[in-house]
Amino acid sequence: MTVPSPHLDKPSLRAAALARRAGLDSLGRAAASARAAAHALGWLGPVEGEVVALFASIGSEIDTAPLAAGLRAGGARLALPVVVDPKAPLVFRLWSAEEPLVEVPGPGRLVIPVPPETALVVVPDVLVVPLAAFDPSGHRLGYGGGYYDRTLAALRRAKRVEALGYAFAVQELPCLPAEPHDERLDAVVTDAGIITVAAED
Repeated sequence: MTVPSPHLDKPSLRAAALARRAGLDSLGRAAASARAAAHALGWLGPVEGEVVALFASIGSEIDTAPLAAGLRAGGARLALPVVVDPKAPLVFRLWSAEEPLVEVPGPGRLVIPVPPETALVVVPDVLVVPLAAFDPSGHRLGYGGGYYDRTLAALRRAKRVEALGYAFAVQELPCLPAEPHDERLDAVVTDAGIITVAAED
């Protein structure tokens, strides 16, 4: 597998990682998603009563359904992110298993499944973060909107929250460029295992 140069710009690195992700076949994707869920549940430990914010998988993203099922079985309260303002942090609405999601326009041409407007707005204890690429130092590349950087910065000013990157192992790159506003992850969980990120000095 070709390793992109760390000197490439963010769009090029993002494209390289997403191409790797898109190259996974459906059977391999399903098996990898199940392995990642098992790793995540082991890392999180007891979750009863905790608010865990997931993301509803779209396109070639890792499937969060196995993780959601395990978290619900452990007594966690699940939430999903909602964009209320393109320049503001995300808000999180409680995700009831009995209530169907609704589809709303997202960034670019994306359509995002979200809980209905009547769902309770909550503040997560654990944030499971989607990404295009990550490195072993906990840096991530999202999809270019900056939503999770803004959201993590706001949450971390208010309380202790664990940020868990969730992706396929093929999305790992050796080193990603970091800017002052970039928020690092506390750990990354993939089908290959868990990368725990050391705290910065």
